[in-house]
Amino acid sequence: MNSRRFDKSKLPSRHVTEGPARAPHRSYFYAMGISEAEIHQPWVGVATCWNEAAPCNIALNRQAQAVKMGVKAGGGTPREFTTITVTDGIAMGHEGMRSSLASRDAIADTVELTMRGHCYDAIVGLAGCDKSLPGMMMAMVRLNVPSVFIYGGSILPGKLNGRDVVVQDVFEAVGKHQAGQMSDAELDILERVACPSAGACGGQYTANTMACVSEAIGLALPNSSGAPAPYESRDQYGEASGVAVMNLIERNIRARDIVTRKALENAARVVACTGGSTNGGLHLPAIAHEAGIDFDLFDVCDIFRDTPYFVNLRPGGEYVAKDLYEAGGVPVVMRELRKAGLIHEDCITATGRTIGEELDLVDRAVDGKVIYPVEAPISPTGGVVGLKGNLAPDGAIVKVAGMTPEEQVFKGPARVFECEEDAFEAVKARKYKEGEVIVIRNEGPAGGPGMREMLATTAALSGQGMGKKVALITDGRFSGATRGFCVGHVGPEAAHGGPIALVRDGDVITLNANTGELSIDLSDDELDRRKAEWQGPRKTDYASGALWKYAKLVGGARKGAVTHPGARAETHVYMDQ
Repeated sequence: MNSRRFDKSKLPSRHVTEGPARAPHRSYFYAMGISEAEIHQPWVGVATCWNEAAPCNIALNRQAQAVKMGVKAGGGTPREFTTITVTDGIAMGHEGMRSSLASRDAIADTVELTMRGHCYDAIVGLAGCDKSLPGMMMAMVRLNVPSVFIYGGSILPGKLNGRDVVVQDVFEAVGKHQAGQMSDAELDILERVACPSAGACGGQYTANTMACVSEAIGLALPNSSGAPAPYESRDQYGEASGVAVMNLIERNIRARDIVTRKALENAARVVACTGGSTNGGLHLPAIAHEAGIDFDLFDVCDIFRDTPYFVNLRPGGEYVAKDLYEAGGVPVVMRELRKAGLIHEDCITATGRTIGEELDLVDRAVDGKVIYPVEAPISPTGGVVGLKGNLAPDGAIVKVAGMTPEEQVFKGPARVFECEEDAFEAVKARKYKEGEVIVIRNEGPAGGPGMREMLATTAALSGQGMGKKVALITDGRFSGATRGFCVGHVGPEAAHGGPIALVRDGDVITLNANTGELSIDLSDDELDRRKAEWQGPRKTDYASGALWKYAKLVGGARKGAVTHPGARAETHVYMDQ
């Protein structure tokens, strides 16, 4: 394979490699040991979110080397670069969580700027933690270059007393410890064994949900998301991804050829049937926005509503990502969806073949433990449900995987908190009552700022044995590890004057995931009166810097909490410059 397969006159890298005027640029390249032949090949950005912040990203640097080998084998010149990551597990439960969602858009922005500044022709992106996956995919779609995504892989489960344990168990153990049900020594042992390897959290939390999305949407090679991070077999997927991106360059297959409305619908199906994270309802609209496709929270929830839930993964189920991989992974899941007529088979993928053609190659059957037959699902509707009503005109979202229909209905008086810290302190002190609806507001994308996840609070409730005895609603987010009747993304958010800003202690709130209702027992006139008396959004301490900028730019959760006008406003296409 060589550069004769590729027409450099149509690739962005010609601006830094071709002609006498680019002699100074080539001088820099020679300084790095790049050969003359390599200079005149297509240039591929190999972008990673490697850092030493957490186990999710620690293996990405090694995996990137395999990708580069594949790019070289395919006739390209790989150039590795890194971007930031904020890891939710570390940022959870304190001010650092404000940086999490903002980091998604910063990742997309920095990858875009690096690609544009150096005129790379294509990208292979590696990501490991929650926001880095959608951030990397958003950059691919925004640039609309030939693109292949690869997940860094999940963590292996820990073992304690003969059973698998994960970090979710540690968060919930904090609540048990606070309730006097676990000793210091027991907590100390659990925290030491729960996370035994590199990789992202092992349940169907946000990272693994978005990893499944990367395959379902077509940006990742089939089954590439499954192998745990420590498995050396991940290098084979890395090398294959490098080869694949060169094939996409040759065929001029770009990210937006892959990420279509139908592909987004396929991805939403996989989120639903696996009981995936509610954050899927935030990130899919954001990816769609980069392609100029209208696909908001309501569209996602429409698909969730008529998709059976049949993959038995934590937190609603029993198994972890390694188990899904060993049961056949996303390809087997999508084949089951196809049996029910729930997959668009004509969507193109990073292999250059269609989803249908890829599924024709799958010869494994469901195991009946991790992946149930689609005709005998765990429940007939998706593991994630959208809600709407006079308390959430722009919608809200709740994960119901593992909940019975009876548990999906809750009505009770509001207990209002102005921020997560106040709610967490009240939960720790048991200053709430069974039957209440805990309301945490001012935690939306703009009002937080940053739309924090509430895992510390929800895990403490579960640890205290109260996860099914109270409900919780917020204009913030929830971790994919959250369980119980916990409703997030309530919109419009409090900072934008949404009805959640007007709730008072004792107001009766109804939540019904069976009918899709989230309402407050107040008349329109009373809500209008309270709105007229509203003093405006709560002031925050973020009056400068990145979070101030984010709060000024970010839109509502319904459309993905995006920070720019998106592809519909484009007048310039990077790849065609």
